[in-house]
Amino acid sequence: MGLDASKGEAVPAGSAILRAISVIEAISTADAPPQLADICRAVNLPKPTVFRILSTLEHAGLVGREPGSKRYTSAGRLNRLAGQVLLNSPQSAARHAILEELVEQLGETCNLTIPNLNSVLYLDRVEVSWNLRVNLGAGSLVPLYACASGKLFLANMPKRSRERLLRLAPMLPHTSATLCDPGKLSLELEKVRKQGFAVDDEEYIPGIIALAVPVRDGDGKVVASISAQAPTGRLRIEQAMEFLPQMKQAAESMAQTVDW
Repeated sequence: MGLDASKGEAVPAGSAILRAISVIEAISTADAPPQLADICRAVNLPKPTVFRILSTLEHAGLVGREPGSKRYTSAGRLNRLAGQVLLNSPQSAARHAILEELVEQLGETCNLTIPNLNSVLYLDRVEVSWNLRVNLGAGSLVPLYACASGKLFLANMPKRSRERLLRLAPMLPHTSATLCDPGKLSLELEKVRKQGFAVDDEEYIPGIIALAVPVRDGDGKVVASISAQAPTGRLRIEQAMEFLPQMKQAAESMAQTVDW
């Protein structure tokens, strides 16, 4: 399942804080929401100890259980904290500089985003002058299924996690082009996974298109996305495809700015 929080070593018996951190890491780094037994193996602690830690973390709003299951996931408070850490990272200036350079190359607004539960979290945004003003600054949240970056994250999730998320998260139409049908969305996500980029053809905001490419960590896992947005009156999807080389280069540079 990809649980490696303790690296095979026992957590110091007397350190309650380290044990709790180890449990959080096991849940956060799992390929799919783990059960109690999975977490126990990952952190090398007995079930009663792990269960007590999980109960405390649940009470604090840091972890939660999926509805109708015994699997644990990170909860809203933990995900908000993770987002704030990246938003206020010492590397934010370097990330912003990469976006600024990309905007200068493309002449279009560019964003840096990460997945956050069933949403996309905007970490940074560099805008060009548009007649149509879009309020999507750092800290904004957009549904995963309704935007280019979100579809990129969904396409690169383990299938089991993706299907569970889409089953539990409500999918509402933001425009007439929003992909709310699970079958059509699944076909689109398979296409995204194969081609290595995603598009938003007026699926979240009427009159706005977007193209997104992945930012990968050292293991090849998609941890963030760089996207370019433009009004349809100025740019077509086919024209946006010409941005892919510069965007992929920017994504490679972005991957070096933080230990994802």
